Amino acid sequence: MRHIEEERVARRRAGRGARAGLAALAAAALFGGVAACGADAAPASRVAASQSAAPAAPAAPAAVRQGEVREQLRKLEASYKGRIGMYAVDTGTGAKVAYRERERFPMLSTFKAVAAAGALDKARRTDPGLMERRVYWKAEEEVDYSPRTEGKGEEGMTVAELCEAAITYSDNTAGNMVLKQLGGPAGLTRYFRSLGDPVSRLDRWETDLNIWAPGEKRDTTMPAFIGRDLQRLTTGDALAKPDQARLNGWLKANTTGDKRIRAGLPGWTVGDKTGTANDSYGSANDIAIAWPPSGGAPIVIAIYTGRNDPGVASDDSVLARTATIAARGLGKMS
Repeated sequence: MRHIEEERVARRRAGRGARAGLAALAAAALFGGVAACGADAAPASRVAASQSAAPAAPAAPAAVRQGEVREQLRKLEASYKGRIGMYAVDTGTGAKVAYRERERFPMLSTFKAVAAAGALDKARRTDPGLMERRVYWKAEEEVDYSPRTEGKGEEGMTVAELCEAAITYSDNTAGNMVLKQLGGPAGLTRYFRSLGDPVSRLDRWETDLNIWAPGEKRDTTMPAFIGRDLQRLTTGDALAKPDQARLNGWLKANTTGDKRIRAGLPGWTVGDKTGTANDSYGSANDIAIAWPPSGGAPIVIAIYTGRNDPGVASDDSVLARTATIAARGLGKMS
């Protein structure tokens, strides 16, 4: 009898140990072994709220894919001689893959997608008629790389036209004029906070916001946070449905991203916003919503890259290859 009782105790202990091990594996898969720290750490309550907003991914398959994704991106980083930050989510299942997703990167022109969303939201909530309002500017307010606004300050453009120019051509003067409707860089930062993002921040205007060096926090984001922002804006409840459709239309009409996420997802319908600053450690970014050719729910993906050497140019192919790795990790490509 004593021998039988000892066997029962051993079985109970083994069951408890197995359950604890599975819980630890699930936690490791969820957080990916990466955590923000110090001043950059998100408040626990906010992080928990943002994570609970999306359906949880199946623990075991996601853990396997996440390991493969991280290993492939480590190898890609080594050959690229730089840093890659990536966050991707399947909006249908909630499954996620990520790499350096809680490290800071310069936001660059990817801010323009969120700024346009902020203008749409302001027009809907507090300022009817904003999108049709004509904005004028002086010649000295025009900045480098303004292909749609250059020389048009006297005739002006509507806020909607400025949003479209800022997204589809990454027009820098248009980006600044949209920022003015929100209260400048500080106003966009407040809009990030309203989305539940405690990390992303804009501190300067175009084109100064592109000046960045490692350790700089101004005008930065983390892939996990801006990826969640984009998910809320393009598929969630952050915008009214007509405004969401308008934003997605601008993203799909973008002309600057053909060699980045779009190149890594051939045959997909992609709406994206790029950002580039070769003088800032070869930084190149792309954030996107992408629908697979087979149909079904889209994925949202944020990719941020930068070189170790400040004198080396960006590499679009790294963003394309990262997009492919992410889609395969989510089981959306063979």
